[in-house]
This record gives sequence, C-alpha cells and structure tokens, in this order.
Amino acid sequence: MEQIKALYAIEEDIRELKLSGEAKQLHRLTHSKPLVEKFFLWVDEQLQRQGFTPSNPFIQALNYVRVRRCALEVFLTDPDVPIDANHIERALRVIPMSRKSWLFCWTELGARHVGIIQSLIVTCRLHGIDPYTYLIDVLQRIAEHPASRVAELTPRLWTQYFADKVLRSDLHDFPT
Repeated sequence: MEQIKALYAIEEDIRELKLSGEAKQLHRLTHSKPLVEKFFLWVDEQLQRQGFTPSNPFIQALNYVRVRRCALEVFLTDPDVPIDANHIERALRVIPMSRKSWLFCWTELGARHVGIIQSLIVTCRLHGIDPYTYLIDVLQRIAEHPASRVAELTPRLWTQYFADKVLRSDLHDFPT
C-alpha cells in the first residue's frame, strides 16, 4: 500500500506543478517508473515464495496484477492516461444508480439502448462537450457519414473533426 501511495503522491506533484505533455511523461518516467518496477519485482518475489496455494486469494491477486502489467503501466508512456480510472467510474456511476428507472424501458433491448445513451452522455461530459449539441449533430450527420469512418463520430474524435462546424436543428434558431 505504501508503494501505491507513493505513486499517487507523484501524481499529486504533477498536478501541483501543472505538468502536461512531455514534461508530465518525463516526470513519470523519472519518478514513477522505478517505483512501478520495484512493485512488480516484489510481486514476482511473492509468487516465487513457497507456502501459498494457487487458490489463495493473495496469490490470485498477485497473478491478476502480473497478467495485467502492460495495461497497468500505460500511464507511464502516455501523458494523457491517468494513473487510475476513478474519474470515469464516478462519471459512469449514474448508469447503475438509475437502474430502477430502466424498469420502465419495457424491454431488455430498450434498457440496453438507454445504457448506450447514458454512456454517450457521460463520455461527452468527460470530454467537455455539451451532450445535446453532440447528439443533435451526430443524428443529423449519421445518414451521410461513411460507415468506414464511424469512429469519427465518437465523442473523443467528434471534437477533433466536427466541433467547429456543428450541424444544428432547424429549430435551433427558432424564436421562443
């Protein structure tokens, strides 16, 4: 726990120093990478010790971490990837919290579609996009957009390709 706490302290330093891009990556490589390597060395040492059965929860947890090492180290090589996904989990919490409301979707398929829309809305918010603007634009654009480039319509890429030339509903400028 102390090793993980030290990694989070480094992330706090990055926030306080307001580092981004290459400076953030260099700081992580200089300070976090040695701690991560030390942690995985410790994991390997624990797995080599005798006295634990493979069904022991501690050994299962260590195997879980070791198998996912590459995914857990992504934050070291990409400055845009946070050390954890807590902010995403908090944003997506709305979906399971509104589960009772989904009882009125009438079908399992309807509930699934509500989940997809909720995910899109949360993703828009995470990227600083107004969900209403995004949905109106994509719903108007989708009929003419090539299926081979559908990824461009995801909120992450939509900002890059279409945010500066948003399609609006005919009712957008309608006087109220």
